[in-house]
Order: sequence, then C-alpha cells, then structure tokens
Amino acid sequence: MLKKVVIVGGGTAGWMTAAYLRAAFGERISVTVVESKRIKTIGVGEATFSTVRHFFSYLGLPENVWMPRCNATYKLGIRFENWRRKGHYFYHPFERLRKVDGFPITDWWLDRRTGDRFDQDVFLMAAICDAERSPRHLDGTLFEQEFKERGDSEAERSTLAEQDTQFPYAYQFDASLLAEFLTEYATERGARHIEDDVVEVAQDERGFISAVRTREHGDVEGDLFVDCTGFRGLLINQTLDVPFQSFQDMLPNDSAVALRVPVDMEQRGLRPCTTATAQDAGWIWTIPLFGRVGTGYVYASDYTTPEEAERTLREFAGPGAEGLEANHIKMRVGRSRSSWVKNCVAIGLSSGFVEPLESTGIFFIQQGIEELVKHFPDESWDPGVQASYNRTVADAIDGVREFLVLHYRCAARADNDYWRDAKKRVLPDGLAERLEIWKSRTPTAENIYPHYHGFEAYSYHAMLLGLGGLELRPPAALRLMDGAGAEREFQMLRDQSKELVSRLPSQYEYLAQMH
Repeated sequence: MLKKVVIVGGGTAGWMTAAYLRAAFGERISVTVVESKRIKTIGVGEATFSTVRHFFSYLGLPENVWMPRCNATYKLGIRFENWRRKGHYFYHPFERLRKVDGFPITDWWLDRRTGDRFDQDVFLMAAICDAERSPRHLDGTLFEQEFKERGDSEAERSTLAEQDTQFPYAYQFDASLLAEFLTEYATERGARHIEDDVVEVAQDERGFISAVRTREHGDVEGDLFVDCTGFRGLLINQTLDVPFQSFQDMLPNDSAVALRVPVDMEQRGLRPCTTATAQDAGWIWTIPLFGRVGTGYVYASDYTTPEEAERTLREFAGPGAEGLEANHIKMRVGRSRSSWVKNCVAIGLSSGFVEPLESTGIFFIQQGIEELVKHFPDESWDPGVQASYNRTVADAIDGVREFLVLHYRCAARADNDYWRDAKKRVLPDGLAERLEIWKSRTPTAENIYPHYHGFEAYSYHAMLLGLGGLELRPPAALRLMDGAGAEREFQMLRDQSKELVSRLPSQYEYLAQMH
C-alpha cells in the first residue's frame, strides 16, 4: 500500500484533507502539508450546506468544540432577495417537501394558491429564518425531532452516502479560523506541517510526481500528491498539463470583491441563513458570523468594473464598511478535465469551482476527500479506480453547474442587459428538455439531473417557485381530487411554524450561551 501522502497547499482544502485522512487512516499513512506563508488564501468561503455535518461527525468534533473557535453560526437555508423583482424575497431551505395523496405539497400549493409566499406555506424554515430563531433549544435538543442525530463516536461516523434524511441546517464560519483549527487537529494527530515555498516539482520517468522541491526544506517526497493550490492548479494543471474546462459561457460571473464588517450581533440579530441579493451585474452575499458579517459582490466583469463593484458593495454594507480593506478575487469557474491524473489528486479550487451562489465550495472539498478515501489507491494505480473517482467528482460539479444555470435562466428579473442576457445563454446538455418537463410535471428524483450533486428535487421546487421565471402548472389530477388532506397539511404547517417561533430561542441567544 501507499504510505506517504503529500498535500501541497493549506487553507480550508488542504487542512480539511489532512484532518480527514488522519481520522480515516490514523498512523497507517503519513500526511505532510506543504504550505506557503507568502501565498494568501482566499478565505471567504464561509457558508456550507447541510451535508458538511458528516465531515465534523467523521472527525468526532461536536459543535461546542469547534463552532466557538470559528465564530460559526447556523444556516437553515438561503434567502434570495430581488431575483424575481426588487423587494421580493424567498427562502431555499434545508427541508424536504411533505406529500399529500402522493403529490408534493408544492403541487397542491400551485393548485390552491393558499397564500402569496409559497415558502411560508410549504416549509417550516421560512418562519424560523424570518424570526431569527435557532434550530436548537437552549438545552441543545434539535427542533426537528424526526431527524435522528448520530453520536460523535468513531463507531457512528457517517459520510455523504448515509444522508438518508435531510438534516435541517448547515453552518457559516470564518474559513481562515477553521483552517487554523484543523491545522491543530491534524498536527496533534501526527500530520507534518512544512511552511515553505514550492520552487519545483520533480517527476519520474512515468511522469508521476516524485517530490516537491521547497526553498528551505529541500525535496519532500511522497507516493500520492494532493493538489490544494487553489485556482493556480500548481500540480494538476501546471505540472501535469491537465486542461481546464471553463463554464464561462454558461456562468459569466468571474470576479468577486469581499469585505469583513464588524457588527454588534446582539443588537443587530443573527438571521440563521445566508442572503443572496441580486444586483445589476451579479449578486451580493451576506453571511452573519458571531461578531461580524462576511459580505461580497460576485459579478461578471463584462458588465461592470472592479471599482464600480466595490462602490456597490460598500454602499450595500453601509457605514460599517468605511475604512475596511476590500479583497478582490478573480475566479476560475469550471473544472479540471480530470481531478485525478497519475499520482496526483486535485481537491478544492484546483479541481473545480462554480460561483458560490449555493455555497458548494466546501461541499466539493468534502466530496473530493470522501471519494479519495473510498478510492484510495495501492501501488498498482488501477486505472479503473481513477476513472471511477474522476467520473464521480465531475458529475457532481457538472450537476451543480446545471442547478446554478437554472437560477439565472428562471429568474423573472430582466431589468438590464445582465439579466436579459441570462435568459439567452447556452444551457448544459439536458437542461432545456428538463425545463419543458417541469412546466407540467414538477421536479422529481427521476427528472432532475441524474447524478449525485448534493441537491434533491425539493431544492428545484424551491428555486422554480421562488424565481418566478418559469410558468409551472399543477397536475390536472388535483382538480379531480379531494383537497381536504392538503388543506389540513397547510394548516398544520402554519400551526407548527407559529409554535416553533414562540418556543425556540433566538440564534444569538443560543450561540451566546455556547460561547
């Protein structure tokens, strides 16, 4: 078996990988992280989605251990503002749809139109987010008792494959602090940390990477090399010449500018969600952490300039942004044609990235790590194992691309060239056909993107109903059916929402107690 893993690059991707490999394999392999202190990490990917709980579960880390260290907050979904029209908002929550007489509650909503806000009528999370409530009671119990929590012992470790129920929340955290926390976790468990610059990558006669040559520590040899060098793709793209496949023709947002705004959260309140507010050339994220807000404008450079984008963001952030340094980021949107070539596996931004609209950056890291453990090679370097890994990773990235393209194609907003052009761009293979199907048959597991990409049919329902740019028709069968069961379910949702809002503590109150 292979014994030496060298991870080139630190940050969130590098240290998530190191920590997970130590948790999975213990002392049976060596793990070395080579990290340059001169290369600044991006460190703005602060929101996740609910599958990230499996990562912390696998490492045996309960919330009260890692969340305070990372200024973490709860995220029950994403609040989309101004995507349909200015002043309109809706939630895409982590909540599966209820069914009545074999039909999802959204179909009944389309038929009955019980209110103006579909998300309030069919989900519990909308009311909880509006009221800024915590998903946990002060005694730590989870409000969603249908979900059975796993323990933190190694015997109960779980991965993405065990996501059989929908966990009701994800996390928002300071990515730089998480990297620091995982550095401690991994090095305390035997990972070696080399802070140095890679000046050369050595290859053997097969083209395999044999060592990375560092400025002060000489050659760092390994059997398997993990490229966590971000958009540079130092190993996978620059050394092994793996082509990068751009998604720019479908997703034109290629830049971002970010601010970290200190805020008194006790006074402001902590809404338990990420907010994505549509703008003239993209959208602005708002991520409330414990003590500050992370905010940034993701935009297409064809439609605005970095200077104008920064002015827009500062105006949006308000007086608290005055004097703060803005971080400008050029994004490489797309994926490497293969994430595993020879003895190099790319994880994180070097593997692939789509814009952060649905907080999928850390999901891609987590999936890449889990699949690496499941596909971990031996000295035979079985090409079938590599092909399986590459197919699984590529399918997930391509599926998220399709889901994000849907956001722009189906947004009703069309008040300038940016939003009008979004309706004309090329679509991923199969999406045009699916859009036609969804007009009369709302998304199901059978008619959405067919490979695992982290999103279920309920996410498509939430976005199509919220964005408002695709006319959806309820099933004709509902006109022939007794809707009494649906009316009871709608009333039950209203009652449960009111009860939870009245009983749950505010998110600030719960997290202040944790701190």
